Amino acid sequence: MVSLVVVGVFLLCGTMFQPPRVAAFKPLFQDGSLTHREITQLAILRKTAEVCRDIATAQGRDFTLPINNGLTPHAVQKACSTSSATSFDPTSFSFYSAIEDTFLSNAAVDIAFALSEAHHVDNEAFNKGRDLITQGVAAVKASVRQESYISARETLGALCHTLQDFYSHSNWVELGSSAPFSTLIKPELPLNNIADPSTPTCKSCTGQNCVDNILPEILLQKKLTSGYFSVFSSKKPAGKCSHGGFLDRTSYKEPIGGINKDDINSDHGFLHLRAAEMAIDATMEVLQDIRLATGDRAFLQLVGLSQTSVLAFVIDTTGSMSDDIEEAKRVSFSIIDSRRGTPEEPSEYILVPFNDPDFGPLTRTDNADIFKQRINSLSAFDGGDTPEMCLSGLLLALAGAPPSTDIFVFTDAAAKDSELKSTVQAMIERTKSTVTFLLTNPFSFRRRRDVSQSQSFTSRSMSESEIQLYRDLAHVSGGQTIEVTKATLSQATAVITDASTSALVTLLQVVRSPAVAENFFFVLDPSLSNVTVYVTGDSPVFTIYSPTGVSQSDSVADGPLGSILTVGNLKRVKLNSDNQTGEWKISISSTRFYSLIVTGQSSVNFLFNFVEQLEGGFAPLSNRPFIGRNATLFVSVTGGDSVTLTDVLLIEASGSGVVNGTIKSLGATDFLVNIDRIPEWAFVVQMKGLLNDSTRSLPSRFQRQSPTQQRGSRVTITALPSSTIEPGIPFVLNFTLVTNATGGNYTIRARTDRSFNVSFSSSLDTGIEESAQGTITLTAPSDTESGTDVTLTIEAEDPKSGDSNYVAVRFTVMTKVTDFSSPVCQVVSIKADCPFECSNTSWELSANLTDGNGTGIAGVSLSRGNGSLSLSYVMSADGTNVTVASYNASCCSQEVELVAVDRVGNVGTCFTSIKSPSPTVSSSASYSVSFSMYVAVVGLLVSFLYG
Repeated sequence: MVSLVVVGVFLLCGTMFQPPRVAAFKPLFQDGSLTHREITQLAILRKTAEVCRDIATAQGRDFTLPINNGLTPHAVQKACSTSSATSFDPTSFSFYSAIEDTFLSNAAVDIAFALSEAHHVDNEAFNKGRDLITQGVAAVKASVRQESYISARETLGALCHTLQDFYSHSNWVELGSSAPFSTLIKPELPLNNIADPSTPTCKSCTGQNCVDNILPEILLQKKLTSGYFSVFSSKKPAGKCSHGGFLDRTSYKEPIGGINKDDINSDHGFLHLRAAEMAIDATMEVLQDIRLATGDRAFLQLVGLSQTSVLAFVIDTTGSMSDDIEEAKRVSFSIIDSRRGTPEEPSEYILVPFNDPDFGPLTRTDNADIFKQRINSLSAFDGGDTPEMCLSGLLLALAGAPPSTDIFVFTDAAAKDSELKSTVQAMIERTKSTVTFLLTNPFSFRRRRDVSQSQSFTSRSMSESEIQLYRDLAHVSGGQTIEVTKATLSQATAVITDASTSALVTLLQVVRSPAVAENFFFVLDPSLSNVTVYVTGDSPVFTIYSPTGVSQSDSVADGPLGSILTVGNLKRVKLNSDNQTGEWKISISSTRFYSLIVTGQSSVNFLFNFVEQLEGGFAPLSNRPFIGRNATLFVSVTGGDSVTLTDVLLIEASGSGVVNGTIKSLGATDFLVNIDRIPEWAFVVQMKGLLNDSTRSLPSRFQRQSPTQQRGSRVTITALPSSTIEPGIPFVLNFTLVTNATGGNYTIRARTDRSFNVSFSSSLDTGIEESAQGTITLTAPSDTESGTDVTLTIEAEDPKSGDSNYVAVRFTVMTKVTDFSSPVCQVVSIKADCPFECSNTSWELSANLTDGNGTGIAGVSLSRGNGSLSLSYVMSADGTNVTVASYNASCCSQEVELVAVDRVGNVGTCFTSIKSPSPTVSSSASYSVSFSMYVAVVGLLVSFLYG
């Protein structure tokens, strides 16, 4: 019998060994069957479409998109969009990204918890499985309340895996059920009628035919069971059903066979589609519960449908930075004021100040006025003679910002915390965010005066190596290091205005050091607008050529192709808006280092993730892939429903190396790309192809590139995915280190983005087995607010070669939930005397809402009804806090649904209708008497419906 410890090591070393086939709906792709990916995506799309439909109806707008299993992300995003001013939708990329994050987190369960009976509801582990689901739902709600949407998506994906597996692994479908088992998401309700551990549930299949292998008495008595599963032992309780399948050894012991419905070829594959459809409905039910608990606006942010661009600043607040702070205020205020109320308005604002020895706090808000207040309160003080905590502030911003955020760092000093460089680089790779440094007077020693402090400060100079640290991080992220004087900073901040636009895509990014004369090519397609070229360096000379052969050199400020802004070491070319699709060329000659970036605005972009191949599917790789080995990329193209991908390339970030990928189409916009060999050098991912658009007769060539560099490693470090931790209670995380190089001693570093207490051994020896296990103990302060997310980054580095890898694990801090009861609703009175002509009369409802001994009602809102709702608060005779809801509406709006949410997210709904079941009256008659009698009956029958 293999020990659990060995099993755990075996699974964590997934990059070295092939893990066993998991007993579940297939993770991502399986021909002819519905997978976890499709189930999760369809549920999100259908629920999101419902939310958008309800919002449109409330606003008097049409919503014509049919809500069914034929939905695509592009169709839902387009139907939900209220923007018609631009050719692209600013939320397209974030919507695709949120869906992908969720289903990849779902798929990750099959690696991290492959043999967990609770995560797959095997072995009749219904109580354990429900605990995972309900705890996950509580964590999602807490995370959304804290606006920690990344954590919420990761937790949502994981809990949905367990929820969906219930319908494949249990006999719920075989029992003839026509609706999801709602008790799974309601911890206050008992799990009744589960088969006793000693009760037989199955008989052996007849050959390969398992259609009727569940015992008739189990079906007749509606007893709930699930299949037993093990890859190591055939033991199971006498007479119990097995999961089934080649690797399930229990299925070879009487009763032989299984009951799983994972795919159409499973033992109960004839019920696969019914189980999958039930899993979709159950996932939608959980999403509805989260929607009601958090509200429509927060729900749309959870699914990425409210995110456009993010304005993110990390600002040095030491004495010599007074002018820089004022410029940051000016440019941010200009962006906010000019874009407020438009599709280009940023959806989120992030601010992190730093100096020495402090950094933070992180301000993250979707309220432009709050951001204005916070940045307006910044002032320069003290300092002026030492390096500052720049990387600590940047790390805080990277962890707090949404993925793919453009972050701008203002400083005139070196980084005091340069030892964080590798950690910052790892976080950049993980979040795919772009960092641009605006360095003022990096070589100057001139004196200047801070008027507010009436003190003299020195503008700090930086050595070449100190500036190079900023350059290295900028280049890894696809950003820039712009070196200007304080007097010309206001011109350089034009790049902030450029980058804070929505739907920004990268067409080309090149770094050259040492520099040589070279030609670069990029393709402009019809979906692009606002194309901008940035050349940063000390002495580059360049000429741009259009597809028609027209050229313009960098010395011409306003020419036939565009306008050129020169400030400090930056040259910014805004290409003219003329439709010049096709291949462009830029020739650059330089004697020193330079970088080239070409960007534009378009809905057509791409997402990519390295994934690990399993039998029957794929799961995301959590860190850098192994150098020299093959790898697989999962690529999704956003912004359209029909794309032909011709090339996916790994391009050397600072050279001319190229590795070609082999492409397999998985649908209209999804692709698997096999890479034969991960190169030694850092690389970016570039894709080329044809964009098929119904408005154009011929496909258009297009090109996109990832701005963020990636790299491989000869060591991998793995840990279990995100979990919850309790405030004040130490949490021990195990991790595994594996190398394909010669074993040796590795330096271990670990830290969190919130400076939580972390203890660990600073080194691990992989020895002759070339692997080792370590532990990290993480403790959140006892006063940490529930729902707070924290990212723990663990790094392993070979001190001899400098080769390193990392794993970033995100946790949600959760106070232990003991309140599982939903609020209670009691309708007190309904006053409705509505004539047939309803427009000039109204009706009223009064209801009392209480939470008993729970945490208390946090909010009451309307999920249905166009009337007005007012709340008051009283205390009953027995000392219970009562929220009194008073509702008034036109007689034309005859239904209302109240939603009550307590402080831990338990939801209840209270529905009332004054519709007459069959009013039979003439056009001029009134039915107010009989109608009032009906309303009275309804008032007596109204009951509280748990969400």
